[in-house]
Amino acid sequence: MSENLDIKAFLDADEKKDLLRLLTAGSVDDGKSTLIGRLLFDSKKLYEDQLQALEKDSKRVGNAGAGQIDYALLLDGLKAEREEGITIDVAYRYFSTNQRKFIIADTPGHEQYTRNMITGGSTANLAIILVDARTGVITQTRRHTFLVSLLGIKHIVLAVNKMDLVDFSQEVFENIKREYLALTDSLGIEDVTCFPLSALEGDNVVEKSDRTPWFEGTSLLEFLETVPIHRDRNMDDFRYPVQYVLRPNLDFRGFCGKIASGVIRKGDEVMALPSMKRSHVKSIVTYEGEIEEAFCPQCVTITLEDEIDISRGEMIVRPDNVPNVGRYFETMLVWMDEQPMDRNKQFFLKHNTNTTRATLDAINYRVDVNTMEHLEGSDFKLNEIGSVNITTAKTLYFDAYKDNKATGAFILIDPITNNTSAVGMIVRPLEGDDLLHEDVPTLDLPKLGITAEHHEAIAKAVAELSRQGLEVKVVY
Repeated sequence: MSENLDIKAFLDADEKKDLLRLLTAGSVDDGKSTLIGRLLFDSKKLYEDQLQALEKDSKRVGNAGAGQIDYALLLDGLKAEREEGITIDVAYRYFSTNQRKFIIADTPGHEQYTRNMITGGSTANLAIILVDARTGVITQTRRHTFLVSLLGIKHIVLAVNKMDLVDFSQEVFENIKREYLALTDSLGIEDVTCFPLSALEGDNVVEKSDRTPWFEGTSLLEFLETVPIHRDRNMDDFRYPVQYVLRPNLDFRGFCGKIASGVIRKGDEVMALPSMKRSHVKSIVTYEGEIEEAFCPQCVTITLEDEIDISRGEMIVRPDNVPNVGRYFETMLVWMDEQPMDRNKQFFLKHNTNTTRATLDAINYRVDVNTMEHLEGSDFKLNEIGSVNITTAKTLYFDAYKDNKATGAFILIDPITNNTSAVGMIVRPLEGDDLLHEDVPTLDLPKLGITAEHHEAIAKAVAELSRQGLEVKVVY
């Protein structure tokens, strides 16, 4: 009986551990896959069959030297990856310690696989940027750091790997650290921690190394177990995109969805967008029953005191804390499609539970991800990044990505192929003079005396003109 209680207590404690999502990025051969493999191996998180397969594969296709285990083979699962000794696809690995659960995304270092890194980093709390101690901060390091800052990842670990090849020199480490911190300061990244490592030999990965007595920090694993991430989520701005209206019987009408950000409690006053109707939370229902409060990223059903018409794609917020409401915004766009951008095409834009048509109005600039220089705008090709103004057919409820990831991100979908054409991070809403271009005709509806009941018909007409290659700006 006591054994059953012990097992149940262990499972309950394991379920309550928080989860750290992290990605690794670095240049080719900096040792990303080796570092994660060593992390799994030294923390005793591999099964016997995995160890046997790893030893067998190391003898057959390993690159660590005679008799050495090639830990990178734990991550590089594709045949092409093993043949070329590089990472191509994003490899995900899960493991846990007594303190925390981890999901690691091992992302490719090649510039041609930028979209893979964006995918792997979209949900990450922390990024490990690897550099080779022999080469230091290089162009790829700057590119990966820029992409991490673009994704809004708040915690960065600089892993100076292969310290064994520079005799664990403190001077080498400090020079690299100084140069990298100057880079992160210019990008506005505040939380950066630097480690001297040898992933192949295990120095400072799971245990502190005797070969770096001058390093006063912890091991990498100990840092990952303790880095605070509970404040990374936006708990101030309540945003509840409605996914489904639940009506199992005449006596119950609830709004289902995932809380994008913030906290909600029973009895709180809320407001529905776009109707602006107000009510109070009557109950918060989950699979286990009613609860008094809920917070992101919980999935719940909310019922209200009053009968308000709310449907999928609309949003419930607090009356004193309302997101941007509009159809025009500036965004940082990452092009993910093999097909180049076609600005005459109308894309589907998926934002939370809302899907609408969208047009790419203006390209402000492209970013050279290696130098971070702003280049003259032109149509994007695969993996290119830049600033783009977008207009949607329907009104969206959004925040700037830097303030709220959940309501500041979206994807563009090709209406013909259904491929994900791009991912976007909203920078700011556009209004007033931002929308007016000398060479584009403008319809100012208030000045023309056109009321709101005709706005939808006008939006459809403007969308049809856009499909025919004719651009018209509409001011509501």
